[in-house]
Amino acid sequence: MADPQSNAVAPARPANPIPMDAPSAGVIHFRHRHTDRFTVVGNHLAQHPHLSAVAIGLAVYIQSVPDGVSVTAKALTLRFREGEITIRRALNELEEAGYLERRRIPLGSGRFATRTLAYDKPACAAASSAPLAAPAPQQPAAPHTDPEPVPPAAAGPAADLLARLRTVDARLILSVRDVQRLTPAVEEWLARHATPEQITRTLTANLPPAPVPIHHPPRFLEHRLTTLLPPPLPVSAPEPHRPRPAPLITCDECERAFRSHVPDALCADCGPRKDNPSVA
Repeated sequence: MADPQSNAVAPARPANPIPMDAPSAGVIHFRHRHTDRFTVVGNHLAQHPHLSAVAIGLAVYIQSVPDGVSVTAKALTLRFREGEITIRRALNELEEAGYLERRRIPLGSGRFATRTLAYDKPACAAASSAPLAAPAPQQPAAPHTDPEPVPPAAAGPAADLLARLRTVDARLILSVRDVQRLTPAVEEWLARHATPEQITRTLTANLPPAPVPIHHPPRFLEHRLTTLLPPPLPVSAPEPHRPRPAPLITCDECERAFRSHVPDALCADCGPRKDNPSVA
């Protein structure tokens, strides 16, 4: 069955008379003076010798929309039937020709935003356009103060241990103030008979893998020094008092050595004979 609309006759349009002075070839314009909802486009754009038809059409559309309308490639792809690649190429053409400018604007805190600036004519004065952002109100100047002096570096075994942690793991780098603040905690470990090797091994054990940052090394080390502090060694009981043995002396009679607290005493064998001559 044939399409019922295939032989339909298009609705007739009113035929405008061709002016007598019209050229014999080419387009013939019928002008209309717009009083609202119109956009003035310069012939430098409409008749640009190098821009593609897509680029010229996008430029006319961008000039016709008010400020604040999104003209990104994705937004224009939703508006027109051309694909995103074609739209991006046309935008690049307009940027090279000076009709568009994509500028990065700082937002603070290390953030940036890309703003699109549209020019009715390349290199036209930008003074008449509205500023991108209102200037920040001037704040009263802060009173000039001298910078706080940097304290001298701490010295001693505890400070040296903290300063050398960055040689074990580069993420454990500490400032001079951090070393001064953590030195008493390390000294407490040393007072409890913990060796520098034991302290370093405890502070650097089971760290996250190298690509993972340690956001606050002083706080991380302070936590380990506090929670993993070993107990003090128990105090050993004093040994019971034992009398000292008598020193060794030599008997004057037999020259044998024996112990005695009396310097000139004789041994047990020679002493009785000396004291009692009757004893053979």
